Amino acid sequence: MTIEEFIQQFLTGIRNSSWMELVAVLAGIGSVWFSRIENVWVYPVGLINTVFYIYLSFKYHLPGEAAVNTYYTIMSIYGWYMWLKKDSSSHKPVLQISYSDKRMWQNQLLFFAFFYAALYFSLSYLKEVFFEGAIPWADAFASATAFTGMWLMTRKKIESWYWWMATNLASMPLYFVKGLVMTSVLYFVLLIMAVMGLMEWKRREKLQKAKAAFSFEN
Repeated sequence: MTIEEFIQQFLTGIRNSSWMELVAVLAGIGSVWFSRIENVWVYPVGLINTVFYIYLSFKYHLPGEAAVNTYYTIMSIYGWYMWLKKDSSSHKPVLQISYSDKRMWQNQLLFFAFFYAALYFSLSYLKEVFFEGAIPWADAFASATAFTGMWLMTRKKIESWYWWMATNLASMPLYFVKGLVMTSVLYFVLLIMAVMGLMEWKRREKLQKAKAAFSFEN
């Protein structure tokens, strides 16, 4: 594809974008913004994004992404509960931003591998039967990394941002070739925001440790 053809496809895709895709894009950006600043509104705003994308994913033969957004919807409700949960004695949030330990790293890698394999073989079958336009390896990768990132986000693990970056990098070309250009642009914006989110959560984790050390000394 030449640069001129790329630009033409981009402009055509923008013109053909639906109001539903636009709202989903804006909700997606808003959700990541709230997650970056550790605000529980990440979940209710994110639900608008995920519900709309379930419909759009089926419409454009992206069953893996439809599965991801269904999973997002369920995990958003769970994450909403976990982020609001407070300790009965201190009345402070139970979850704090933290790094994954060795066991958590092993679990998330196994989590990713399991879902990648399951989604890849499922999508390969569905491609033959229902979704001729599916791209199993790419769709499975974007979906499995997103599954892992969302799970870690509900636990406030810093590594969730690395998985989000992988999801965004895989989803940009995936949605572009499907004609959902605005969504492809969304994932580019989300990639930048994921880098910012990673930096912000690292800063907050250091601040938490400093406050905890100060409280212990006093």
